[in-house]
Amino acid sequence: MTPDPRVSPIRRLQSRFRPRQRPRFKGPSFNRMVPNLLTMLGLCAGLTAMRFALEGRFGAAAVGIVVAGAIDGLDGRLARLLKAVSRFGAEFDSLADFLCFGVATAFIIYLWSLQRLGAFGFTPCLMFAVCMALRLARFNAALDSAPGPAYAYNFFTGVPAPAGAGLALFPLFLGLEARQFGWTWLLNAAQFPLFCAVVLVGTALLLVSTLPVWSFKNFKVPAEYVLPMLLGTGVFAAVLVADPWAALAAAGLLYVAMLPLSLRSFRRLKHEAEAMRHDSSHEGTLQLSDGDT
Repeated sequence: MTPDPRVSPIRRLQSRFRPRQRPRFKGPSFNRMVPNLLTMLGLCAGLTAMRFALEGRFGAAAVGIVVAGAIDGLDGRLARLLKAVSRFGAEFDSLADFLCFGVATAFIIYLWSLQRLGAFGFTPCLMFAVCMALRLARFNAALDSAPGPAYAYNFFTGVPAPAGAGLALFPLFLGLEARQFGWTWLLNAAQFPLFCAVVLVGTALLLVSTLPVWSFKNFKVPAEYVLPMLLGTGVFAAVLVADPWAALAAAGLLYVAMLPLSLRSFRRLKHEAEAMRHDSSHEGTLQLSDGDT
């Protein structure tokens, strides 16, 4: 083909070596998909935990739920960091939480202990799963409602789903610790169906309760407690590596002990907010009366 004489040779060379434009594809960027991918991994961890429980590998099943809980603590924060928050992600996260922390956790405890009671042993598991679904539905409904008072921002209403799963697995953590050291009496106590049923039902009630629980979203640590908190975290990490079942069981006991402190903190903040509101309204009334005179 004869080149156009009106086009200069330099222009022809530029057009020949001009880089091709890449086609543009419509759709979300990969960064916005990372939180949903993490949620998918957490869901797979919960499903795999159920498989391990069916095979009698309760240690691996407990690890699967712990991994799902760790992922659940990361995906939401990562979504806010990457500005990838979406309604789809919130719904997907709730469905994954229900399966991992509601269904899989109750399923593991049933195979661990409660199956000895037959149909009666299934009742606490059913109650736990239903309460977990109600807790997650209430949380999703709160996303569309008007924001609450400022002092309630750092509190959950009821125990959150991952913490509820950790509390429900307390008998399993205790039994795995006893099996590791050959403490038969403690293993029998941890597998006692009545004990597991009480723990499961108690945790289910905490899930649907209106108890204010610290969420640690914007938790400020006083300066004098920073160093002890860092040292305590390091000690807990060392114990978690050396003896994970004892560390997880102790974490459950500490969490339960924290609940009354959380309630006291909420009531104190509420009282302070109401006192400030009363003082401001009283000052406004005095200003109006002064203006009338």
